Amino acid sequence: MEELFLKSGGAEMGLDREQFAAILEQVRTKYLPADAPPAAVQEFYASLRIEDLALARACAAGNERAWERFLVRYREKLYEVAGYITKESSSARELADSLYADLYGMSARDGQRVSKLASYTGRGSLEGWLRTVMAQEHVNRYRRQRRLVSLDEENEEGVQFAAAEAAPAIAVEPRLEAAIDEALAELSPEDRFVLSAYYLDDRTLAEVARALSVHESTISRKVDKLAKSLRKHILAALGRSGMSRRQAQEALEVDVRDLALNIRGRLAQESAAGAFPEKKAEASAGDGVG
Repeated sequence: MEELFLKSGGAEMGLDREQFAAILEQVRTKYLPADAPPAAVQEFYASLRIEDLALARACAAGNERAWERFLVRYREKLYEVAGYITKESSSARELADSLYADLYGMSARDGQRVSKLASYTGRGSLEGWLRTVMAQEHVNRYRRQRRLVSLDEENEEGVQFAAAEAAPAIAVEPRLEAAIDEALAELSPEDRFVLSAYYLDDRTLAEVARALSVHESTISRKVDKLAKSLRKHILAALGRSGMSRRQAQEALEVDVRDLALNIRGRLAQESAAGAFPEKKAEASAGDGVG
């Protein structure tokens, strides 16, 4: 823990050892079973983006030095991402600025500041997480704007019982789509089920384990092994397609639920829905972007 704390640079951003340890424990309980052996816990901590995690949580706690460092590193990158998503400069700046407010923690709950950065867990790069959060904010803004159009306004335009319009999704780089198809095609039915249930349906390790009649720790190891294997396979496929290592890694730093790509269909989601009867109806009416 001392080694990780020094590596994180948390002390420079106002975090003490007790706060840092509490953050790691919070992340551990989210992803590892309670009876995970010490070696597995140590390996898990070593896999985290410790510096990114400390920076994000220090910003969430309101440390000004951390926030200044965050702006230096990510401000221009976020404007670039917003421009890519909205395809229009004024909309891009508006999107980026609205996200800054959520990241800084302008709102409060029960007297405490609320920052989106408090939900970052260090499992992937902070830059990739920010891109995903911005994409989701774009989708949310789009949906809110749609709800602001009243039925009277629609009737005036001659629209009656208008069908719901799909929210925008992130366009998929063709080489990434091909690489994902190649990697998922090699999975066994059980592996597809595990990934679908855990990552797309937000099932807990315990729920997936019960569905397969195995121990929770078995599913934990399987999820970790599958994630690493898929990432390695996709990176290799992207490299063969002509991408540099950095380009391939950046292409992967996005939440598949935000992509215009039917990941759910590729993982044969109907099999997962059948294993969890209470969610079958929800799965059949699931979102269109997978």
